[in-house]
This record gives sequence, C-alpha cells and structure tokens, in this order.
Amino acid sequence: MNTPIGWALIGASNVARQWIIDAIRAQPDSTILNVLSSSEERGAGFAAENDIPAHTTDIDTILTDRKVDAVYISTANQFHCSQTLAAAAAGKNVLCEKPIALDVADARKMIVACREAEVVLGINHHLRCNAMHQKLRQLLQKGTIGRLNAVRVFHANFLPEALHGWRVNDPDGGGLILDSTIHDIDTLRFLIGSNPTHVMAMTQSGRLAHDGVEDGIMVVMRFPGDVLVQIHGSYTVPFSEGGVEFYGSGGVLIGRDCMSQRPAGRLFMRNADGEREIPFQHHNLYHYALSAFSSAVWGTGHPAATGEDGLAALAIALAIRESARTGRQIEVEIP
Repeated sequence: MNTPIGWALIGASNVARQWIIDAIRAQPDSTILNVLSSSEERGAGFAAENDIPAHTTDIDTILTDRKVDAVYISTANQFHCSQTLAAAAAGKNVLCEKPIALDVADARKMIVACREAEVVLGINHHLRCNAMHQKLRQLLQKGTIGRLNAVRVFHANFLPEALHGWRVNDPDGGGLILDSTIHDIDTLRFLIGSNPTHVMAMTQSGRLAHDGVEDGIMVVMRFPGDVLVQIHGSYTVPFSEGGVEFYGSGGVLIGRDCMSQRPAGRLFMRNADGEREIPFQHHNLYHYALSAFSSAVWGTGHPAATGEDGLAALAIALAIRESARTGRQIEVEIP
C-alpha cells in the first residue's frame, strides 16, 4: 500500500467534479493520480480543470499503475460491474457509485471478486453519511418515539437540464428508481435497520423523461413489525423540501431539507410536550464517506455503505420497478 493512498477516477463525471475530488483531497492520506474518460478531449479538460496530473482513455493504464491503490467508479451504470471486476483483479480498492450494478447477479459477482482479491468495496450511498440521519438513527435505536408505526419519505425535486441525459432516456439504466429512489431505500435501511418484506409502486413518465422512463414515483413498502413506509420521488417538482417523517407510538421525528448532497437538514421531535428542535453538528457527507473508506483501506474500519448494502438496495429497487411495471405487490428477496 502506498502512502498516501493513490486514487484514480474511472469516469470524468459531474459528481466526481463537484464532490469526490474535494473529499479525496480532504483526507490526509490520499492523492489523485489519474482520470479515465472515454473522450480524450473531455479527459484532458477535466484533468486540467481539476489539477489531476494524468488522464487516459485506457483503463489498463490505471489498473497496471502500482501507484494506484483505489479507484472511484462513476461511469454509466452498465459499466459498474465490469470495471469493478477488472479493478479487483488488479488489486485495486473500489468505491463505486450507486446503483452497484443493474442486476443482482452482477452485484454478487462484484462482492465476491473484491472479497477474494482482499480489496475494499464501498458504494457511494451518501445520504446515510448526513449527520441529521445519523442522529435520527440514534434516536430511533433508543426508542425515543416508542414503537414505530409508519414512515414518510419525500424526495421530490426538479432535475437540472445538465443532468438529463441517460437519467431520462435510458429504459434500462436510467430513470428515477435507480438514480434517486435507491438512495431513499438505502437511507431507510440505515435508519430502520432492516429490509422491507413487500413493495408496491406506481410511476409517472412524460414530464421530463420519455419512452416509459419514470420521472415520478409513489411507493408503499412494508417493513418487519408491520411498519408501513411511503416514498414520493420526482424529477419534476420544483421548490419541494425533501425530508423524512417517522411516526411512533409516543411521538414523531421530522427531518427537513435532509435529502440532498449538501450538509443540510434540521431535526424536530413532536410529542405530548409539543415540538422542539434536536441539535446536532453537521459535517460534509462526502468527507465523511471518504474518511470511512480510507479507514477500511488501512484495515481500521468499514466503508459507510458496503457492497452488501449496495446489493440490498439494488434488490429492493428492482422489486419496486417490477411492481410499477406489473401493477402487483412484490415480495422482496435479497440473496
């Protein structure tokens, strides 16, 4: 292992530019060595803009570089599996964007390959790194609001035109479910501490997306303990404040403005004494995620979201997609 950890970016993406580069460089033990893009021109511009010393269109240039210890994969969803398998075979640790893959079998291959290669596999489910969600999880685990009855998640926003692309025109890898709702799923798993048993969903299409690609969704899920959960997600709702509401036998926990990439959100509890705000200290979500990943690489911790977390979120997301397409309630199976 090199000191500092040598990183390469597989994908000259917006999320890498806006969040990951800064988060890697915020770690005391990490440096960025190279960036891969399918376009020579895009890669050169990205490297120059972000002060990355090298760029390439050939993934083998990265995988054969002994100075590269870890890769961040943010290419199109259909490439996540093959690129992770190649990285694992080359002995590189992998932080992969969500969804982990496009089907459960590929996700399982990725987990097994990284385990056998003894490299770390993390999935960039950033919302579980929000300090508000972490505080909310602590309160739920303590039973602060009694027995949990129901949950509501509202993650509707307006997708900027610059982000349309595959999100609104790819029937297989695009759409709201695998791009956004999968984050809600992971956050619910993190907060509740279990997986849903059944899901039902209805979707919208045609406001921004086309060819049947979903740009709006309503989901109902049943979690163990007969807990009902509702998710509203959208690409087409401007001015909406994302949040969560947890309804228990002894009170309600309300998270407001907490479903974004920013270190944002306020947490409130409402019970017989009225409503009060619960204090906590914000931190950068991506700095937190990269710190956890670095600790895992050094053998002193675990990624914020593991490959197994990514597989579970994907299996649930695909069950939601099946429900929307068939009109049936779907039993969730997580291998």
